[in-house]
This record gives sequence, structure tokens and C-alpha cells, in this order.
Amino acid sequence: MKNIIFGLFLLAALTGCKKYDSDEDVYAVEAMEMDMDAPAGDKMYAEMAPPPPPPVSNAAASQTPADYEQKIIKNAELRFETDDLSATATSIQNAVQKYKAQIQQDSESKNNYELSRYIVVRIPSKNFENFIADISRGISYFERKEITTQDVTAEYIDLSARIKAKKVLEQRYLELLKKAGKVSEMLEIEKELSAIREEIEAQEGRLRYMQNQVTMSTVNIQFYKKTEVQAGATVSYTSKMGNAIKSGFNALSTFFIGILYLWPFILIFVIVFFVVRRRLRKRKKYNTD
Repeated sequence: MKNIIFGLFLLAALTGCKKYDSDEDVYAVEAMEMDMDAPAGDKMYAEMAPPPPPPVSNAAASQTPADYEQKIIKNAELRFETDDLSATATSIQNAVQKYKAQIQQDSESKNNYELSRYIVVRIPSKNFENFIADISRGISYFERKEITTQDVTAEYIDLSARIKAKKVLEQRYLELLKKAGKVSEMLEIEKELSAIREEIEAQEGRLRYMQNQVTMSTVNIQFYKKTEVQAGATVSYTSKMGNAIKSGFNALSTFFIGILYLWPFILIFVIVFFVVRRRLRKRKKYNTD
């Protein structure tokens, strides 16, 4: 009897000390044991249940943003005065061609005080600093020069990991779909697959946009030339007469509109006037008689 008890104790100790090589092995063993011990109905439920998230390997868990290439978004806002709009625009266009950039927007505007031009340039991030230095030559000062950088390395890594995990989950649902034997089970799995696919596409779109912002920097350039306004010399005598007639007509229209606002008082005044006039006539006629 003692030998049997000792043997059972030794077997339990050896079993408790056993180690698995990885998380995947633990999951596989547990799943196999559940499949062997569970009834048929529980087996079907276990197959249709959402798959557990994929285990994270020690190598992936130990990685940090420092282990990846930095993802930095660079932007710039420039505003300055120039003596020649055309020459400045030509200089910027030459720099665009030199550094393999592209002009995303080019517009001009004019008012009584200045002529201005607004150019938006998308340039490879590796040429960002050289492009800024090139177009800054010959400019005495900038009214505005703002350069911003945003490090999105951590967000990029997190988004990439989420996409990878979602794709693994999608693959597991596809495997469950092959095992499904009922229409209701197939519809339920396809519903989950559709939701996962939408999440993957949304995250991939966000990742592509982020990568585009990292690869291509944006430079907003606004430059202008001041203009002088000569009051009196630029307005002809005929224009002055036309303006005077127009102003007089507007004043007359305003006067009549004001009278219309006072029509109740004018009506009372006219009634009182005729009543008083009538009484005065009667009194005058009575005195004459």
C-alpha cells in the first residue's frame, strides 16, 4: 500500500514539474484535452465560439519603438515679402523639379494693398530640409516660418500589430467556416468575418495615410508684393459724378422710406389740420353774419 501511495505521489510531482516550450503548445494541449473530455454538444459550441487572440511571442513583446525605423511627419508654413512675384514663383518651381517634389496647389489673389500667391508643395521627406534652405535664399526675413515635426512611430507600430492580429483572427474564422455544418453557423461566422474585414480595411487605410504623410512632407508657401493706392488720381471726374448721383438717389430713397415709417403721425396731422380749418371757417362765417 505504501509503495502505491509513493508511486502516485511521484507521478504527480513529475507531472507538475513538466514545462511547455511555448504558449502555443499550452493552448494546443488544453484545446485537445477539452475536445477529448467534452460531450458532442460542447464540442460544437467550442468550435463555434470566437477564437482566442493569438499569443504574443517573447520576441514581439520585447520590441520597442527604438527597434523600428522612426516615422516622422514634417510640415512647414512660410510667408514672406518679395519684389517680384514671377521670379519667386520660378525659383520655387525650379526647386520643386530639383528635389522631385510636386505642386499640389497654386493660386493668386489681389486686393488694394498687395498681390499675393499661395503654393502648396508635397516633397519627399528626405529632401525637406534642403528644399527649405534652397527657397530661403535671398529672403531677408520671414513674416512667418513655422516648421513642425510629429513622431508617429509608436502609433505606426501599434496599428501594424493590430492589423496583423486581426488577419490572424480572420484566418481562424475562415477555418471555422470550413467546419460549420449548419446554415445558421455559417451565417454567424460570415457576419463576424465581415466585421473583422471592415476593421482591417479601416486600419489599413489609416496606415497608408500615415505612411504617405511620413514619406511626403507638406510645405505651404505664401509670398506677396505690396501695391500703392493713389486716391483721387485713379478715379475719373465722370466716375465722381456718377457716384454723386448715385449717392443723391440713395439719400432721396432713404428720405421717402423714412416718411413711410411716419405715416400714422402724418395721417393724424392731416385730420387735425382739416378739423381746425373747418372750425375756423365756421367761426369766421359766424362773425361775418
